Amino acid sequence: MTRELLLLRHAKSDWGAPFTSDFERPLAKRGKADAPRVGTWLYREGLVPDHLVSSPAQRARQTTNKVCKSLEFDDRGVVWDEAVYEADLPQLLEVLARCPSKARLVLLVGHNPGLEELLRHLAGDEVETPDDGKLLPTAALARIEMPEDWSRLGPGCGHLIAIVRPKALR
Repeated sequence: MTRELLLLRHAKSDWGAPFTSDFERPLAKRGKADAPRVGTWLYREGLVPDHLVSSPAQRARQTTNKVCKSLEFDDRGVVWDEAVYEADLPQLLEVLARCPSKARLVLLVGHNPGLEELLRHLAGDEVETPDDGKLLPTAALARIEMPEDWSRLGPGCGHLIAIVRPKALR
């Protein structure tokens, strides 16, 4: 059985909005437009996840909710995992190890630099840094073919299928 992991960085956040902490920072206008665009693309490609894990930070939560709506995915099925917020590579590997063994397609919505670290760990030499230096800009999605066991994700175990940026979906 082929497994895939979709890594989605939260959409563009609003640095000018009034918020009391980084955790509570909301989406910007562009982010509110990009998130459903990515969800619609996933739906058209037939990439509706079996399991969805998201950071509960406001900008990630808003991104996830907008993507779920476009995917017709019941957001009551989302695992809001605090470990994803400000996660490093070992924490993200632990999050993935908790995925159900039967999950064929997992969507993980989170933050940089953790998601880029995870992508580089999983896909190894297949990952090339773009000219702009941004591997996963806001609302970018990495699609990775994965091994059978979510709990055994060694360096280079995945195969990068594609990185989709929201600019390409306009």
